[in-house]
Amino acid sequence: MRVTLNLVLTLLLIATLNGCGFQLRGNYQLPETLQAVSLQSHVSKELSEHMEQRFIHSGIQVSKAEQPVVVRLLSDKLERRTLSLFESGQVAEYELLYQVNYQLFNNEKLLLERTVEVARDYQDDPNFVLAKTREREMLVDEMRAEASRLILQQIISEMSESNS
Repeated sequence: MRVTLNLVLTLLLIATLNGCGFQLRGNYQLPETLQAVSLQSHVSKELSEHMEQRFIHSGIQVSKAEQPVVVRLLSDKLERRTLSLFESGQVAEYELLYQVNYQLFNNEKLLLERTVEVARDYQDDPNFVLAKTREREMLVDEMRAEASRLILQQIISEMSESNS
């Protein structure tokens, strides 16, 4: 009796999660036209690698050869703005802003041209320069990963809409 009850509750939970549209993060339903892409990059090597890994992880083949779907990473830029100062006048906190410009083509037709922005706050401490430099590098890498995730979401959304 107890096994049957557990089975029924498990099936009910699965049905509820499916019914509300729950999906694991990073688990995308790909449109049929987005099985392979050509990735053309004019940006940092790190962002290109993040983008390629994101495509592969999502089940999209990345090819250097020309494909019907082309993603062009046009530019990426990292800016640093001062948010606050110590009483001594030294910078206490920065805002890091990472911008990526990209284009999406399908059969040589421009479908999408966008800029993705990712912002993070970063606290600086002049007493720990080496540690803070490493922390900033890790934060920038995280921002590149987030930008690649946002780009992929926008591409999948656009390709899904253009197929409808």
